[in-house]
Amino acid sequence: MRLVIGSDHAGWTLKKTVIEHVRSLGHEVVDAGSFDEKPVDFPDIARAVAQKVTSGEAERGIMVCGTGVGASIAANKMKGIRAAVCHDVHSAHQSVEHDDVNVMCIGAQIVGPWLAQDLISSYLEATFSTDEDFRRRVEKLHAMDAEG
Repeated sequence: MRLVIGSDHAGWTLKKTVIEHVRSLGHEVVDAGSFDEKPVDFPDIARAVAQKVTSGEAERGIMVCGTGVGASIAANKMKGIRAAVCHDVHSAHQSVEHDDVNVMCIGAQIVGPWLAQDLISSYLEATFSTDEDFRRRVEKLHAMDAEG
């Protein structure tokens, strides 16, 4: 799978671990920045991640910021994105399985490298359920997205 990974300055250090782990699982990585610890606005990075997902350049995205919350808000402003803050393994998996999440957001100030690796593994192993209930609900999300 090809993934786009981005972070603001608060997530920059953890992003290195995220990229290494994703590659160790055999996935390809597109790095959307930031590229150092200098302050950067998370909405700019979230936009870059979201654009690579919606364009098809990447199948899914991962955003790392301080808490994951700002990144999630920003990514969800982009048409076609379903982003979720995931700080536990169950949510990381179920967000994809039930809600077809395509951008996972994690907080570097909340989770450490080890938990981040578990979250990423769970997120990447998950697939969207074929259950009609989940499909119907996500179609409603698509309709809401189209309404603008």
